[in-house]
Amino acid sequence: MITMNRWVVLAGYGLLAACTQLLWLSYAFIETQAHGVLGVSVAGVGDLAAIFPLLYVVLALPCGRWLDARFERALGTGAALTGAGGLLRLAAPTSFMVALAGQLVIAAGQPLVLNAITKVAARYFPQPERTTAISIGSASLYLGILAAALSGGPLFGAGGLRLLVLVQGGIAAFAAAWTLLALRTRPAYPGDPSVAVSLGWLRRDRFTWVLAGLLFIGMGIFNAVATWLDAILAHFGHGPAAGNLFAVLTVAGIAGAAVLPGAAAARDRRRAMFRLTLGVTVAAFAVMAAWHSVLVAGIALGAEGFVLLAALPVALDWSELHSGPERAGAAVGFLLLAGNLGGVVMLLAVQGVIGSPYLSLAALAAAAAAGLALSAALPARLAEAPARAGAPGRGGT
Repeated sequence: MITMNRWVVLAGYGLLAACTQLLWLSYAFIETQAHGVLGVSVAGVGDLAAIFPLLYVVLALPCGRWLDARFERALGTGAALTGAGGLLRLAAPTSFMVALAGQLVIAAGQPLVLNAITKVAARYFPQPERTTAISIGSASLYLGILAAALSGGPLFGAGGLRLLVLVQGGIAAFAAAWTLLALRTRPAYPGDPSVAVSLGWLRRDRFTWVLAGLLFIGMGIFNAVATWLDAILAHFGHGPAAGNLFAVLTVAGIAGAAVLPGAAAARDRRRAMFRLTLGVTVAAFAVMAAWHSVLVAGIALGAEGFVLLAALPVALDWSELHSGPERAGAAVGFLLLAGNLGGVVMLLAVQGVIGSPYLSLAALAAAAAAGLALSAALPARLAEAPARAGAPGRGGT
């Protein structure tokens, strides 16, 4: 059995999780350039990214349950699929069908990788360090998105799709190999996989459903902003600034994800963190509707990103405390399933009013306001949380 420092294990997992986002969005930021090379419409290139949330909705709960029952095998399979899908695209970089096949393989592995965020923390880290480990795992997702946004254009410009898929596939293969090696390390806190035999507890767990509703809204808002920010700003004459402003939001979010979850956990103010996030979200979109300068939009989106992207690790950390490490895979799978559904619903909702920037921003603000009302159903403090269904005596801690 190989011995490996827990932080090295987390670093390998974080790189793998970042690669799932990098590969997901490989073609999203070069749609107008890539469609001619691949021989399909711009919408067809967009489908290469759209299949990921659709497969996630189908696979999230089965993958979460498999992670709870057979963690090493399930995460290892996710790592292998991620690396293999990234390399498959190298077979014919300019073939749409090969690109589609590669994306399908990567998308099949994504739920196995992402649903493992809290289980990696629970299996390898002591309780005082788990919030930090979950925050790092979550921040790695945003780093992957940022890498896709910043590298797609330059790589395509330097060497076309061949260079892009070569670089990204190589990184993914390296991350997969690192993770597979790390999984040979005996976990310090292996848990009891026999507990994860049924999802019945999830159907009765009101607390987890409330968290899922908040992620439905939060991830939905993030996806809608990523998709429609350019169109919204174009109405104000600032469309070309959308890429840089989205980068500001993401970088601020990475900083927030690194700082805020630990502070919220240390002070037992998780609900307050959600309410702050949603309040800032309402204010940010109201400010953007009232003042149309790039500077104001940058400040508003920076503040929004700082709190919005930090909400994911807070939710995942709280779900692990509530559900227990043995059921963490299913809990995260359910939460991220809700988030992916929210991404699709919010994207379509804003699309319906995208002709008006004011209605688009109002729709985003209204969703946040609904989340603010929903957050009242959460306990103010950890000690006030309801007991997990089927786990008497845990008391939500």
